[in-house]
Amino acid sequence: MSEHVLATEWLTIPDLVDQLGLGVSRVRRLIEDKHLGAKRVDGVLKVPAAFLRDGEPLGELHGTLIVLADAGFDDEEAVDWMLTEEESLGATPIDALRAGRKAEVRRVAQALA
Repeated sequence: MSEHVLATEWLTIPDLVDQLGLGVSRVRRLIEDKHLGAKRVDGVLKVPAAFLRDGEPLGELHGTLIVLADAGFDDEEAVDWMLTEEESLGATPIDALRAGRKAEVRRVAQALA
């Protein structure tokens, strides 16, 4: 699956601490609670920059990551899915979410279960 993931800018935990103005433990909690998706890239836990908007986690991301977890996706698979062109959306799920197509993205995610 990951060979189709579009190139993206990745943020490390220290990057997120700077961008969000939060402590390391709070940033890790955002990831654990699925407000942000993260995966290991070259052994380092990273979050796609597209998962943030205006210095905050993208609000629509949380519910979508929960739906993916309920569908059996682990964190890494969920991040890959969000960044992979989805034919039925005509875009990557994260781009569709950022464009305000939350219900459509979640419908597609639910159908994966």
